Amino acid sequence: MTFHYVWLVWSSAFLIPWILLYAAYPRHRIAMRRTSAFMALFGLTEPLFVPEYWNPPSLFDLARRTGFDIESVLFAFAIGGIGTVLYNGLTGKEMGPVEPLERRHPRHRRHRIALLTPFVAFPILQFLPWNVIYAGIAAMFAGAIAVWLCRPDLLQRTWLGGLLFLAFYTVFLLGLKWSAPGYLEEVWNLPALSGVLVYGLPLEELLFGLSFGMYWASVYEHFAWLRVTRSGVSSRSHPRG
Repeated sequence: MTFHYVWLVWSSAFLIPWILLYAAYPRHRIAMRRTSAFMALFGLTEPLFVPEYWNPPSLFDLARRTGFDIESVLFAFAIGGIGTVLYNGLTGKEMGPVEPLERRHPRHRRHRIALLTPFVAFPILQFLPWNVIYAGIAAMFAGAIAVWLCRPDLLQRTWLGGLLFLAFYTVFLLGLKWSAPGYLEEVWNLPALSGVLVYGLPLEELLFGLSFGMYWASVYEHFAWLRVTRSGVSSRSHPRG
C-alpha cells in the first residue's frame, strides 16, 4: 500500500482545529499567531528524527532524500497555536497581566531560565545513548517543571493543558491508525523504541503529546507575563508558593 500523501493529509488536518480555534476565540489570535510562527521553526529539526525515529513518505519525497519536509512545518505551526489556546478555549478562562510588584518576586529571577530550559536541555540530552524522541520528551517535561517552579500559579494550567492536548492528539493518532492501516508500523522505527503500544499507538507519541501540552500550554503566559483569570483582569493577590 502506498502512503505517499498520508503525512501531508494528516499534518494539514491539524490546520482545521487551528482555524476553528482562531475563528472562535478572537482574543487569543495574537497568541496563536505568535506561538504558531515560533513553533513552525521547529519543523526544520526533522532531520534529527529521520530516520532514527521515523521515516515518512513526504511531498516530493523530501524527508527521505534530505531529512526536511514541508509537512513538518505545517504540523509544528498548527500544534503550536492549538497547544497555546486549547486550555483557555475549552475552560473559558482569560489572560490578564501579571502586576509589576509580582514580577519582582524572587522566584521570577528564574524567569528566563525556566523559559529556555527545554531549548538548553534538548541539545545536551540528544547525545545520550537513546532515541532522539526521548530527548525531546524529557526536555519538554523539564521545561514544564521549570515553569511550575517559577510560576506556581500556572500549575493547574500546565497539567490540564497537557492532558487536554494529549486527548486531542490521541484522537488524531487514532484517526491516522484507522484511516491508514499499517502506516504506523511501516513509518515509525518501532524496533528502536520501547515497543509499548497503547491501543496500537506508540507510547512515545503519547508521551510527546503530554509533554508538549504541559510545556506549551503555559509558555505564552510565561513569556508575556500573563496569568490565567476568569475575567481577563489580573488578580490583585499574589500566587501562593
